[in-house]
This record gives sequence, C-alpha cells and structure tokens, in this order.
Amino acid sequence: MVVVMKPGTQQREIDKLVAQFQLQGLQVGITNGVGCTILGLVGDTTAVDMDKISINEHVERVMRVQEPFKKANRKFHPEDTVVTVGDAKIGGGNFSVIAGPCSVESEEQIVAVAEDVQRSGAALMRGGAFKPRTSPYSFQGMGTEGLDLLLKAKAATGMPIVTEIMSPKYCQLFEDKVDVIQVGARNMQNFDLLKEVGKLSKPVLLKRGLSNSYEEWIMSAEYIMSEGNENVILCERGIRTFETYTRNTLDVSAIPAVKKMSHLPVIVDPSHSAGMYWMVEPLALAAVAAGADGLIIEVHNDPANAKCDGQQSLTPERFDNLMGKVSALVDLVGKTLIK
Repeated sequence: MVVVMKPGTQQREIDKLVAQFQLQGLQVGITNGVGCTILGLVGDTTAVDMDKISINEHVERVMRVQEPFKKANRKFHPEDTVVTVGDAKIGGGNFSVIAGPCSVESEEQIVAVAEDVQRSGAALMRGGAFKPRTSPYSFQGMGTEGLDLLLKAKAATGMPIVTEIMSPKYCQLFEDKVDVIQVGARNMQNFDLLKEVGKLSKPVLLKRGLSNSYEEWIMSAEYIMSEGNENVILCERGIRTFETYTRNTLDVSAIPAVKKMSHLPVIVDPSHSAGMYWMVEPLALAAVAAGADGLIIEVHNDPANAKCDGQQSLTPERFDNLMGKVSALVDLVGKTLIK
C-alpha cells in the first residue's frame, strides 16, 4: 500500500501517521519526493482500512499495490535510486562502466587490465576470484588469493572492486574487502545467500537468472532489500532461449520494462549475452540507447590464453574504441558518463 501525503505536510503529522501504521505491525518506508512525501507500507495490509486513512486531512491519496514486490516498486519510490560507489554513480541519469577480466589469473594480469580500462574511462573494475562453472573440471578461480590480487589492482588504480560471491560463508570476507558484491545468474534465486548479502553494507549487483521473468528477478532484489540493504543494481546478462548461435539472448526490452516497474538502476552485460567478442560493441550500444544505467564488460589483455571466457573478452584496444562510442551515445541520450 502507498500513502501519498499532501504537499507541505509538516514532519510531526507524518511521524504521527507512521506511528499508527507501525502499531499495526507494518514496516513503513518513507520517500521524500519533489513536493510531497510518500509512505510505503510493507506487511499484511489486508486489514488496513483505506477509507480511514483517506479522511486524514494530510493525505492526498491511498493506493493498493498489486505487485508482490514492495521496496523495489517504483510506486513506493518514484525517484530513481542512485547507487554510489566511491566516485562512481549508477542510476538517476548517471552512467558507469564496469570492466575487467572474467577471472583473476595473476597480479600482473589484473593490475595491467585495471590500468588499461581506467585509462579508457571505466569507473569500476570487475574480476572473478570465485568462479561458478558448468564443469567441475574447469578453472574455478583463485579464491581468497584472487581477492587479495584485486585489492592490489585497486591500490594501483583507486578503482572500486566488483566481484562475485558464491556462498554465505564468504559474506564477512566480502564485506571487508569488496566494494560491490555480485550475485551471479545461477544464484539469483539462492534465497539464503540473498538474505545474507542483504544484511551487509556493500551495494549488490544482482544478475538476472538464465530463465527468469522480470517479476522473479525483482523479487530476488526484494529479498536483499527486505534485510536492510537497498543499494541494489540489477544486471541483464542475456537469457536462455531456443537460439543456439549466441551464448544467450540479450533481452533489450528488459531495460525499459524493469525501469518502469522498479526504481533500481539497470545495467547490461553484453559479454555474457553474446558470448562472442565481436558482438559486444553493438549490444553495448543498444543497451545505452534503450536506457541502461551502465555496462559491465569483460576485458583481457590476452584473450586467446585466458583461463575463462576469452572468446567474449575485448582486448584493451577494442575496449578503448568502444568507450569512445559509448561516451558519445551516453551524452546523446542525456546521461552523464562517470569516469
């Protein structure tokens, strides 16, 4: 349920109404919009009498929300959420690019790539320390040693770290060392993991599952937000369809659709969407044109010998060329590229 207060309502009147709702066992999210305050009621609102609320002289209108997600719902929070990580901003007209290798392989590799992508305009650095792989015999990442190497790259460049968490047991480690915690597509509905990262203070980048609907994706964000962490970034990374030519199928329509449903920022991963380096540029530009708030792109200084996903990784030179086009298009659509 959403309660819109009249413009100019004094804070004491808002506090009084909030207290009434809390006595009924409801959680109340308060959004101070342009000219008015919006109260989002979360919990069992079936017994709440809308007429009694409506007769309050300070209430403009009352609306029931049919969608199962509340905290992530744009009706509760009309303004875009802006997630800030160091100097980087994602959402609300701000556009940031996350770039780096699929997996951390060595100190020399991760530091070199981080320096390259920073020069080209990336605002955050990605790199996998723990890698979910289809085959148990594939390279699984360097684990905690990989996290330490990411910290060395951060020390060399000052760029915030984005990396994937695989298990709740690593939550405290990620809270201490990582700037943005990525939850991968395979863990999008790992609800125990979602609840644990929801208790952390670091922003969470939540990738869409391989075959999940928009509502299921946003409901996973709701799990995180319900535990107190409302700094969630949604990432469209392609879904599984009948088409076998590409690794996945980029759902460009997810960008405007989900941004209409939710106030959370939406970024796109063209690397996993395509699975082929030569398709990354057109898909990245399509994402910008469709209204995305950022990109996450795989970049490797030696893709032919990469331990993971070399076929979809850009070289630093190709990434630099792409960033020139992204910068121009971001400006054209009226957003600000954060470097």
